Amino acid sequence: MCAALLCFSCLDASAKWVSPHVDPLLTVWWRYVASVALVSLAINPLTTPGVLRTTRPWLQIVRSGLLFVSTALNFFALRYLQLAETMSIMFSTPLIVALLAGPLLGEWVGAQRLIAIGIGLLGVLVITRPGLGTMHPAALLSVVGAVAYAFYALMTRLLAAHDSPQTTMVYSGLAGVVLMTPLLPWLWTTPHSPLVWCLLIATGAFGAIGHWLLILAHARAPAPILSPFIYTQLIWMLALGYLLFDNWPDKWTLAGASVVIASGLYLIYRERPRPSGIAPAE
Repeated sequence: MCAALLCFSCLDASAKWVSPHVDPLLTVWWRYVASVALVSLAINPLTTPGVLRTTRPWLQIVRSGLLFVSTALNFFALRYLQLAETMSIMFSTPLIVALLAGPLLGEWVGAQRLIAIGIGLLGVLVITRPGLGTMHPAALLSVVGAVAYAFYALMTRLLAAHDSPQTTMVYSGLAGVVLMTPLLPWLWTTPHSPLVWCLLIATGAFGAIGHWLLILAHARAPAPILSPFIYTQLIWMLALGYLLFDNWPDKWTLAGASVVIASGLYLIYRERPRPSGIAPAE
């Protein structure tokens, strides 16, 4: 799980590094093309017969599109924000998922969880500080990206009851390839540095390897055990931001991130299975 989060952090760091050299949408295309190519080597109709067969094609398309929107917005935001800033905002995703799970999945939260969600979202306001002019407007892109990723997570949960994980993983990157490839003539910029070439390809490699490691982790441990480790990604983002870009978030960003993480950890704690006959108070 920690190795997967390191891969995702390196993906964002690579995207931020190349942002001055190529259009962020071109980086999105490279991220998906490289990822789809690597995934196809292991998961394809020859190695996994029937992998392209889905019982919910429109749900797969919408889910893939939501992941594309979230990725594109995140790459645009990374052009202007620090790694830790974008990640702190993205940590609000579990809170948004818990909020939306009621009307969309019928999984309503109790009063205590609702208060925790509200406190966590206040933490996002501390990070972005709207109206004070201290945070770049690109922070709004990260907020919208977090909402898109929350819907993506909910779609993933819906699909889990209908399609195999292999089928869902194959479809994950298709929207990015299908939507971006026709635009290449207007987006293409030939990188003049071998490092930029390598990092563009690395975005897809880090994404594919990271998702593969997530699958391995969830095959070996239940989600409640793995979920708290998600927040260790902030450590990777802080380290990469400082080492590669000489960035360190201000005290308000760190304070807001702490509030969001604390709220998320509380929700994870409330979701943990209890011994028979013991139910968490709402």
